[in-house]
Amino acid sequence: QVQVEESGGGLVQPGGSLRLSCVVSGRGFRVNVMGWYRQAPGNQRELVAQIINGGRNDGSISDADYVKGRFTISRDGVKNTVYLQMNSLKPEDTAVYYCFADTLLGGRRYWGQGTQVTVSA
Repeated sequence: QVQVEESGGGLVQPGGSLRLSCVVSGRGFRVNVMGWYRQAPGNQRELVAQIINGGRNDGSISDADYVKGRFTISRDGVKNTVYLQMNSLKPEDTAVYYCFADTLLGGRRYWGQGTQVTVSA
């Protein structure tokens, strides 16, 4: 079983910054992709960014257009930890941010419970 736990959300003014962290823990798994989705009330959950952990494409990042130049995803593959540094935050970034981890063994996606990010003046 894999557990995913996010932290670092909060209330921030427009233009501010937050750093989200996500720790993936458990036994008998190997994470090949980690990343972040977000979901605002009434909206579909959307991908923010993801990073590949291991393999030929290790470290390869995919992110949404709306975060380019503002958000940076990073990870510690050994510790199965993924981060999202969010700068120049906008009110539109307000959402619950969910960490996910895809495992090679079993081909499953695990989700955290989410951390609230609120950008408001």
